[in-house]
Amino acid sequence: MPKEPIEKFSVPWLQILNEEGRPDPALYQPLEPKEIQFLYEAMTLSRVFDEKALILQREGRLGTYAPVRGQEATQIGSALAFGPTDWIFPAFREMGVAIVRGIPMRMLFQYWSGDERGSDVPIHQHYFPTSIPVATHLPHAVGAAWAARFRKDPVVVAAYFGDGATSKGDFHEAMNMAGVFRLPVVFICQNNQWAISTFQGFAGGEARSFAARGLGFGIPSIRVDGNDYLAVHAVTEWAAQRARQGAGATLIELVTYRGSAHSTSDDPSRYRPKEDWEQWPLGDPVERLKNHLIATGEWSDDRHRALHAELTEQVDAAWREAITYGTMTEPPMLDRELMFEDVFKEMPAHLKKQRDHMKRLLEER
Repeated sequence: MPKEPIEKFSVPWLQILNEEGRPDPALYQPLEPKEIQFLYEAMTLSRVFDEKALILQREGRLGTYAPVRGQEATQIGSALAFGPTDWIFPAFREMGVAIVRGIPMRMLFQYWSGDERGSDVPIHQHYFPTSIPVATHLPHAVGAAWAARFRKDPVVVAAYFGDGATSKGDFHEAMNMAGVFRLPVVFICQNNQWAISTFQGFAGGEARSFAARGLGFGIPSIRVDGNDYLAVHAVTEWAAQRARQGAGATLIELVTYRGSAHSTSDDPSRYRPKEDWEQWPLGDPVERLKNHLIATGEWSDDRHRALHAELTEQVDAAWREAITYGTMTEPPMLDRELMFEDVFKEMPAHLKKQRDHMKRLLEER
């Protein structure tokens, strides 16, 4: 019996600035010079923070760290599309998102140095703590969106994750629920080409696109040049608007490249050439936006060097604040019982049992 042909679904692709930083005249809507300079400064700040964090980790002053280099446009471009009351559910590489959302860099340094105060995000920030387990935060994000629906709270929920997360059941369960109930969620997949050492071309299968996975759940999906700030921002703003208007969820695949290791415990030279990022066709997102600014006469290499020096001092000051916060010169020894707090409104029986068991073990020492 002959096999039925597989129906092919197409996923739209958007790029506004090309690899040299030149805009498509049919799509480009000029921004005010001060606005685009702010965006460029935010992306540069994310990179300077990343450079500092890597140095500190190599010095043994931070624990394992997940570098952001190469993904600045995906994070800054998307995060600035959400309002202050919208909820953000990050994975573990969203330092750029955290910075533009107003999370103090001091807290980011504290988190990666093992100081639990780095996860004590002020409630008004509407920013959930870092989620190290892959994709487990996606059902949480959908639950928050469902709660907002019940409360008639006109907020949007943004959930960030990598291409590897799309292979987890949590991703599919979250997408299914968001699609069925038309929930106000924007799923932001940062396809940085590598799920640790697994190349995205293998994980993507025949679909050749992670965005295509949203179509099966009835969720509009789009692929975007993730190194093009303008395209990232435009699509995320559109997705947030349709969610706010009750049209439901959107899946955005931002095609980018992880310029560094998966984490500082990873050796990328074991599975890809060292020069791979430099040869990436979509280029460096920071350089692309800088070239665009220079071409419009609003920037120069000299101004970039001055900006880099200024931002370096800001990041250094944040580190000094982190290690002296609360007059402490080192991260404090915190109460072990805190690991059981701030998860549920009322602690369930199984956590109470685990907490009490830990206390008994400590008393027996």
